Amino acid sequence: MKFDYPILDLQSSLRKPAGLCALAIMAKAPRAGAVKTRLIPPLTPDEAAALNRCFLQDTAMNIADLCASAACEGVVAYTPVGAEFLFKGLLPDSFNLLPQRGDAFGDRLFYAAKDLLAFGYESVCLIDSDSPTLPPAILAAAVAALTRRRDGVVLGPADDGGYYLIGLNHADQHLFTSVEWSTERVLSQTIQRAAELHVPFELLPTWYDIDNATSLVRLCNELVFTPHQAGGEGLKPYSAQRTRDFLSKLVQKRGREQLFSVVSTASTFE
Repeated sequence: MKFDYPILDLQSSLRKPAGLCALAIMAKAPRAGAVKTRLIPPLTPDEAAALNRCFLQDTAMNIADLCASAACEGVVAYTPVGAEFLFKGLLPDSFNLLPQRGDAFGDRLFYAAKDLLAFGYESVCLIDSDSPTLPPAILAAAVAALTRRRDGVVLGPADDGGYYLIGLNHADQHLFTSVEWSTERVLSQTIQRAAELHVPFELLPTWYDIDNATSLVRLCNELVFTPHQAGGEGLKPYSAQRTRDFLSKLVQKRGREQLFSVVSTASTFE
C-alpha cells in the first residue's frame, strides 16, 4: 500500500488504454462524524469511521484481486475535494483517485461516469462503499456483461430496493434524474429511466449493503458468528478480512449480547 495515489485529471493529455473497465468506488473521505452516521448508535463516531475505512480497504482489495486477471482498473471517486490525505495507505498501489462533482447524489454518479469515460475507460462500474462482502463473482459478471453488451446498463440490486452497482458504457444524465435516492424505489425508478432511454438492462444477483443497525447485525452474523457460509444464490461472499477483524474485536470488547441489544434498540428507530 502506498500513501499517494494518482488523481485523474481531465486536463491531462494522458488517457487510459482501450478496453479497460473502471471499477469505481463511490466514497466519502473516512472522517469521524461524516461517514456511516446511521450506525451511530450502536457505534461511536470514531468506530463508524474505522468501520468505513475497513469497508473501503476490503472493497478495494476485492477489486484489485479481479483486476489482476481481468481488463479493469480500480478507482475511488471521492468527496470532498481536499480530503485526499484521508485515503493514505488504504488502497492498493494500482488505484487512482477521481474527485466527485455535483451537489445531488444523482449528479455525482453521472459526472463520475462521464469523467471516467472521458478519461479513456471503455466502461464504468460505480460501486457503493457499503458492501464489503460483495462476492467476487458478481464483480466479474459485471465486467463481463459490459464487455459483452456495449449499449446497455448493468445493475446490482440491493435487497433494500436500491443498487450496490451500476455499470454502463455511455453516460446519460437522464438515467440519474427523478430518482428518489435512499429509498426503496431507487432500483425500480432507475429501470424506468433506462426504459425511457430505450436502453436494455441486465440485473446481477441481489446483495446487501450496510447502512443501518439491522444490516450491521447481518454483517456480524456473516463474518464473525457464522463465517464461510455461502451467500444468496450460492455465491461465496468476499472474505472482507479487515472488516471481520474489526468486528471481532468490537464484539470482544463489548460482548455479543450487549452489542446486539444496542443494535436491536437502535433498529427500532430506523
